[in-house]
Amino acid sequence: MEAQLTAFLARAEQLMVRIEAALPHGLQQPDWAASVAFKYRRRSSGQGVIAPVANIGAIALADLKEIDLQKEKIQRNTEQFVRGLPANNVLLTGSRGTGKSSLIRACLHAYAAQGLRLIEVDKAELVDLPDLVELVARRPENFIVFCDDLSFDEGEPGYKALKSVLDGSVSATTPNVLIYATSNRRHLLPEYMAENLTYTHTADGEVHPGEVVEEKISLSERFGLWVSFYPFNQEEYLRIVAQWLCALGVGDAHIAGARPEALVWALERGSRSGRVAWQFARDFAGRHASTA
Repeated sequence: MEAQLTAFLARAEQLMVRIEAALPHGLQQPDWAASVAFKYRRRSSGQGVIAPVANIGAIALADLKEIDLQKEKIQRNTEQFVRGLPANNVLLTGSRGTGKSSLIRACLHAYAAQGLRLIEVDKAELVDLPDLVELVARRPENFIVFCDDLSFDEGEPGYKALKSVLDGSVSATTPNVLIYATSNRRHLLPEYMAENLTYTHTADGEVHPGEVVEEKISLSERFGLWVSFYPFNQEEYLRIVAQWLCALGVGDAHIAGARPEALVWALERGSRSGRVAWQFARDFAGRHASTA
């Protein structure tokens, strides 16, 4: 009987260990010295993990052309932040491929030596944003929480979590954390013409449908700094192409000769964005190097 009891207790202890391992635990501090950029993700067990990014795309502020006004605003705000001065959460909106995400990565490279760190959070994980902010609140570094290509559909849970962090909720805003988000939607949520018809009642009984518009705008208004990006014209696009070709080691004569091909490339893509210019430059430089 004693042997059976001992075996039972051993199996029960093993079971408890397995159950404890499966239960969600509090967010753990990562090795902050491992990188300057981190990615927050939730594992299948539900446990949130902050993982260092091993390979960060190298880009400098000087590499980004034709967005000088936007660059000046973001750089100034980021410099205020790392110096411990008042700074704003930032919403970067506008055309795709115009350098919104690249500008944030370039600022990270520019100010990493001054203690700037970046944590990228996907929209699906924004519900854990309050826990993430609490984890880094007492760290000496300054953290940009980066949400790329952000937009919400109706009723998504991350929407309210983001509003709470941006506004400070009951607790005060954390001085060493800012939210930088990029989006193709200025107000981050889908908008409908019917929502502006405040003088009518909706079919589902909404008494004040115009207040829906106010609710949607309220999230974007919590970002203190709005920076808009616009499509490039032909000459701006060609200057960006030339800059990237030069960075990839293509000579001046070949850069001048690449202009017609660059225009055809943009026509085929239906866009004259900075991303399209970068893609063409890589293609052209690779073909030129192979021929040489």
